[in-house]
Amino acid sequence: MMYDNEQSDRSASLLHGEERRRSQRVIIRVPVTLELTKNGKIFKVSAYTIAVNIHGAMVISPDSVDSETAVEIINDRTRDRASARVTRTPRQSAEGYLIPLEFDKPFPMFWQISFPPSGGKQTDI
Repeated sequence: MMYDNEQSDRSASLLHGEERRRSQRVIIRVPVTLELTKNGKIFKVSAYTIAVNIHGAMVISPDSVDSETAVEIINDRTRDRASARVTRTPRQSAEGYLIPLEFDKPFPMFWQISFPPSGGKQTDI
């Protein structure tokens, strides 16, 4: 697992151009399933994360999902589920479609990891 300031050149190129973060991002690969409803039918899309935070994730999938689509994201490791939406049009990369997801509400424990402190500063208590 790598923290944002330790990301590889490869991950940096995948994430280039993203807007300012509301919370610390952690570079980690977690298998996930996206469930969405289209024309009254439930579709499941296999994906994996490249970066996560308490507000969502950037995932890579062989299939694209339209911007603003509501999805249920399932953490395949824990089976936890969260409601989310696709925040902008996915971009195609060599590994698949980069899909930015935002949870409906912050979910700090969804990824079952500890996030680094915001701002990169540590304070003494």
